[in-house]
Amino acid sequence: MTVGMERLGEPVGFTGDGDGGRRARRAVRERAAKVVADENLLDDVELMAAEGVANAILHGTGIVTVAVATDGRRIRVDVTDDGPAQDGHHDEPRLDHGRGLTVIDALSDEWGLDQSPHRTRLWFLLDVHRPPADA
Repeated sequence: MTVGMERLGEPVGFTGDGDGGRRARRAVRERAAKVVADENLLDDVELMAAEGVANAILHGTGIVTVAVATDGRRIRVDVTDDGPAQDGHHDEPRLDHGRGLTVIDALSDEWGLDQSPHRTRLWFLLDVHRPPADA
C-alpha cells in the first residue's frame, strides 16, 4: 500500500476456483463506495478490479489477494498472486493477453505491475473526486 493510506477492510483472499473473483469485485466496490460518491466512478473502479482479478486468475498461481486503501483523496486497489503460472514461460515477464491492462491504463490515474518469481502485484490509483472516464 502507498504510504499515508488507510486500508478499507481486510484484504480478500481466494483461489481461482469458485466465486472468489466475484466476491472480490463486490468487496472492492463496497469498500470504494465509502469514499467514492459517483456511481459511474465506482463502475470504473469495479471494472479495473475485475480486469486485475481476471489476469491474476488466468496468469497467476496460488492465492489471489485484493486490498483497497485510501487517503481520502485517492483510492488504491492492489491485486496480488503468488507469481507467474509455471507454463514453460516462467522466465518471461507476465504480459496481458487481453484488454485488461489497456482498460486499467485508460481508466486509472496511475498503475503498475510489480513482478518477481514468487509474487505478482497489479495496483492502480484513482482520484476519488475526478469525473468518470465516460463523463
